[in-house]
Amino acid sequence: MIKAVIFDMDGLLINSEPFWQESETKVFSSLGLDVNNKMFEQFMGKRIDEVVEVMYKMTPWNHVSKGKVTEDIVENVIRLVLEKGACLDGVNKTLKNLQQASFKIGLASSSKMRIISAVLEKLQLQDYFEVVHSAEFEKYGKPHPQVFITTAELLGIHPSECVVFEDSLNGVISALAASMKCIAVPEKNACNLDKFIIANKVLGSLNDFEIPQLTDL
Repeated sequence: MIKAVIFDMDGLLINSEPFWQESETKVFSSLGLDVNNKMFEQFMGKRIDEVVEVMYKMTPWNHVSKGKVTEDIVENVIRLVLEKGACLDGVNKTLKNLQQASFKIGLASSSKMRIISAVLEKLQLQDYFEVVHSAEFEKYGKPHPQVFITTAELLGIHPSECVVFEDSLNGVISALAASMKCIAVPEKNACNLDKFIIANKVLGSLNDFEIPQLTDL
């Protein structure tokens, strides 16, 4: 029986992936690095410090610390969230229905807590979540499962009684590795859509979700 629902944030609650892409392109390009859409798709769902580490290993730079690069990207993402952030389709309806049905609701994101706070404030979603957790407090980010395992622990629910909503393949892998069910809501133009078959269910948007679907997982 499903007792708790855990949401990813970027690309699921808010269309922030363009903010990440714009910010990463701006900062990495200033370092003389090339970025492309295929790389962005591989980065989706991962912690920004891990993305910076991958980019550094591919093309090392010397004049700016990796920490400064990470912070510059984070600051730019927060600015864009506060300027342009908006809920994706079905977010408020889904959260309201789950809350009214007495499910425990958590949020588990790869984003730093500063970004999570900015998003929840901008979208006015704070009251829906009993637990909000960031992978920045874990040793490893997604696709490692620990961020979801910790969130379940904070909710007081066994992982097998949790379902995760995710938009990224890294997130789906993370949720399944945590022994949770997973409903994927991938970006419609993603190049790797066929790989989402590993999820328990795939939806076009949160507007397509109805609570009875949880019994079919």
